[in-house]
Amino acid sequence: MNNLVNKYLINNFLKTVGNVVLIFICIGIILNLFGEIEFFKNLDEDLTLPMYLTFLSLPNLIIQLFPFIIFISAMWLFTTIKSNKELITLKVFGYSNLKIILIVSITAFVLGFLILILINPITSAMIKSYEQIKANYSRDVDHLVTINKNGLWIKEKDGKNLRIIKAKKISGNYINNVSIYFLNNENNIIKRIESEKADIRENLWVFEKTTIFNLDNENNIERLDVDDYKITSIYNVEKLTSLYKNLDTLSFIELITEFEKIHDKGYSKESLYTKLNMMLSLPIFLFLMVFLASIFVVGSINKPQNAKYIFISIITCVLIYYLKDLSIALGKSNRIPLMLSVWMPIIAISLFCSAGILQINEK
Repeated sequence: MNNLVNKYLINNFLKTVGNVVLIFICIGIILNLFGEIEFFKNLDEDLTLPMYLTFLSLPNLIIQLFPFIIFISAMWLFTTIKSNKELITLKVFGYSNLKIILIVSITAFVLGFLILILINPITSAMIKSYEQIKANYSRDVDHLVTINKNGLWIKEKDGKNLRIIKAKKISGNYINNVSIYFLNNENNIIKRIESEKADIRENLWVFEKTTIFNLDNENNIERLDVDDYKITSIYNVEKLTSLYKNLDTLSFIELITEFEKIHDKGYSKESLYTKLNMMLSLPIFLFLMVFLASIFVVGSINKPQNAKYIFISIITCVLIYYLKDLSIALGKSNRIPLMLSVWMPIIAISLFCSAGILQINEK
């Protein structure tokens, strides 16, 4: 009998999660599609490409919103079994409030684990494709940035000329093994610069141990060695890292198995550890969101009030979203340790749930 009741609770919860996911997908398609259409409005493309890009980016968005999906699903489930008097029936079979909540919470935890192992590698690959396609349609063709196995490449205007910058990788505030090619309007190389590294903290780049090769119209080369050389760029280290380091393109399995290899590409260890901890916290976050939902529904002795629960769901989701945002902002500004900023919302929700669940189990 217990197995039947467990299956009943789990199946109902999974069906509810599926329904809520479908609702979020419909909302996401509408919002994302408008954004993609806006991006391509001045380009000669039909509706197929915006729809395809929406398809690529939407699964990743759903995963990011999954804690709120679980919270709403749990609220929905507990409200349903409470309004149908099923909660009383379950207690007749020896199920306490805590046991019911634990069954649903563990199901949410397992869902989170499966998302990391099975779904996240697929969504990260989809985001990679999304980024590559969007990069090909960049409207600012005079200023482009790309990162690949050959290193960092930057194309930007230098007055009337064009400047192409190649570097092996970004290391902290520096780019290493730098080559810069200056091209005129006819795409002929008029100058080449080689440097061991450049400080790119600011838009004024400072090069060390630089060799300059000037070419004239007859292809004669003039070589000049300087210790201190500077150029002005529209990019700095902060802008570059924000442009090409979309951590959503990295899967959980990649971060576990290829951490050092990814770090060697130029990603900072702090950002990688932060992303890894955010992923690891997902199953725990889902587990706690079920407990949080139960406090509002199961803990109430009043008859279910759907309007009230909808309002509570919206307010709670907004508060948790901004709590996470605030915590990460505090970590990035070095007000608190970066790792703590990831786990602080989890700790706060855990403390709140610990106090509420004791009262629920007594009822």
